[in-house]
Amino acid sequence: MLEILTGIISGTISGTGMGGGTILILVLTMFMGIEQHIAQGANLIFFIPTSIAAIIAIFKDKLINWKTGITIGIAGIFGAAIGASIAVRMGADHLRKYFGFFLIAITIFEIYYVVNKYILNKRKT
Repeated sequence: MLEILTGIISGTISGTGMGGGTILILVLTMFMGIEQHIAQGANLIFFIPTSIAAIIAIFKDKLINWKTGITIGIAGIFGAAIGASIAVRMGADHLRKYFGFFLIAITIFEIYYVVNKYILNKRKT
């Protein structure tokens, strides 16, 4: 049941374009005791169908900038190959720590963005 609930929540978040895989990896490692490498591998498999579903839904609304998307996609393929080759050589503990640092950095950025956009800009008006 936890797997189904995790899939639904992660898929919903992925469909919004916000990275449901982050939630998936956290649940798999923290609550289900799955090793970091395996959780990240499962996330990659999870990513394929959720991305296709999101692309179809967003394509219908004509919200895709194909030139930018293809450019980023091609660069992402190279980056993914580099990242995967680094990850397989790295121990699970190090990988977990780097993933944690990544989440902290994203959190700080998001807080900064919200404070800057919604709080500081309201004071100026």
